[in-house]
Amino acid sequence: MSNSNKEKEMNIVGHLSELRNRLLITGVCFIGFFILGFIFIKDIYYFFENDIDFKLTVTSPGDIIWIYFTIAGIIAIVATLPVLSLQLWLFVKPGLTKPERRVSLSYIPAIFLLFVLGLVFGYLMFIKLILPFLLSLNDGMFNELFTVEKYFRFLMRITIPFAILFEIPVILMFLTSLGVVTPKFLKKTRKYAYFILLIVGALVTPPDVVLQLAVAIPLFILYEISIYLATIVYRKKQQRHIEYMEK
Repeated sequence: MSNSNKEKEMNIVGHLSELRNRLLITGVCFIGFFILGFIFIKDIYYFFENDIDFKLTVTSPGDIIWIYFTIAGIIAIVATLPVLSLQLWLFVKPGLTKPERRVSLSYIPAIFLLFVLGLVFGYLMFIKLILPFLLSLNDGMFNELFTVEKYFRFLMRITIPFAILFEIPVILMFLTSLGVVTPKFLKKTRKYAYFILLIVGALVTPPDVVLQLAVAIPLFILYEISIYLATIVYRKKQQRHIEYMEK
């Protein structure tokens, strides 16, 4: 085997070893946050229960275990997100230029904050609009019995898509910095993006036009903010290119 092949093999092994260490750090943090969520599970549960005027029910001991693991798991995922982002950034950092390091590092708190904002937005939509609308349909026809598992599964079905959708600005800014998309392209495809967001809003809300619009309009605004931020990134990229050509 030639020296160049040996060096390549050593580099690959070194990168894989570093990636493993980064993932191990992330895994340890996840376990730590999971244990923390498990410790404060009652406080977290009562926080959610205070926003509803009915008592949740369990139908088996398994429901109790399920809610413990679910809430602790969600807390751990959200809290570990910036750690995972930082570890991935540290892994790719050697291959980035100084400006790229500075810009990409700023994405880490943005990813975390937007994810949390998405969860909060989805939760408020659920508590203030979706749940009252669904309960109003009953109008005394049925006895209401809400189990812990089904309630929180439905809640996650609403909130998690919003948490993911709120990452759109960061994703589009990143793709713009890579040259994959441009603000002009984003403006040109605006109507298609609106259509997709409208479909997503319809999927996570009951079949009521007012509710669907109440959910879709903030998503439209989010897309417009994404175009504005992508424009800033694009201009800075163009400026750096001009400065580089003038040297």
